[in-house]
Amino acid sequence: MFDFKKLPLDAQLTALLDGEATPEQKQELEQRLTTDEGARRLYDKLRHGTDFGKHRFDDVLREPVPLALVRSIKSVQPPKAPVAPRLSRASLKLTPTGPQALAAAIVVFVAGCGIGYFAAGITDTMPPAQPATIEVASDSAEWLADVVANQRLIARQPRHIVEVPATQAEEVSTWLTSTVGVAFRVPDLSDQGWTFQGARVFIGAGRPVGQLVYTSADGDLASICFRKDNLPSEADDFKETIKDEIGVVAWHNAGTSYVLVGPSSEASLGQLAMQIATSI
Repeated sequence: MFDFKKLPLDAQLTALLDGEATPEQKQELEQRLTTDEGARRLYDKLRHGTDFGKHRFDDVLREPVPLALVRSIKSVQPPKAPVAPRLSRASLKLTPTGPQALAAAIVVFVAGCGIGYFAAGITDTMPPAQPATIEVASDSAEWLADVVANQRLIARQPRHIVEVPATQAEEVSTWLTSTVGVAFRVPDLSDQGWTFQGARVFIGAGRPVGQLVYTSADGDLASICFRKDNLPSEADDFKETIKDEIGVVAWHNAGTSYVLVGPSSEASLGQLAMQIATSI
């Protein structure tokens, strides 16, 4: 059990701002703020920084940059160099006679019918074009990379793993549903040794991502992340990968992408993901 008083002053004040200090710790810090001018200045800076970050994040969520627009801008090709006009040469004007014009029209008509018939035959025998999947795969890889990076970040900050604690269940539900646009239920994983701690929201590949955070008795961290997507219905389900110390299980259902991230040493992540898919 760590000693709160041994933490740096900025860490103690951050806990006070986040509502993570106990009543005794809160009373002691508030008394110090009334007498210690340096501590009060530091507290004001931390409070202003927290307020600015919340307002800035709200602005990002209200005005997201469309991903399709960014990609269309990046895919624009530079203009080609102008081609120098050719010098026209004097042409000899020939005027066909009536019989010659009629013969030429018949030849053109027959040739056109033959070309049309040949083209129709080719069209009937050609297989249908396959949809492009490069953009979808790129988007999927980008948001999985953001999920793993976010998991590593909160794992290094055990006192700040959630924005809304599990005790505020109604706030977790309404906040994530309105922000991410996905209806969900918080899965109960206590039988598997995972305790729900609360929720967060972050940006993954340009879209808001909801995150449900769980911890184990050993101090391990696991998260269920979800967001809206444009993946086809036949997308691969329960695809499991390992990113160094983090295990990842991804699946898709009804226009929503889900990811379970946890320690790569946890052998039951795949089975846990299947259970989550039936209850979330």
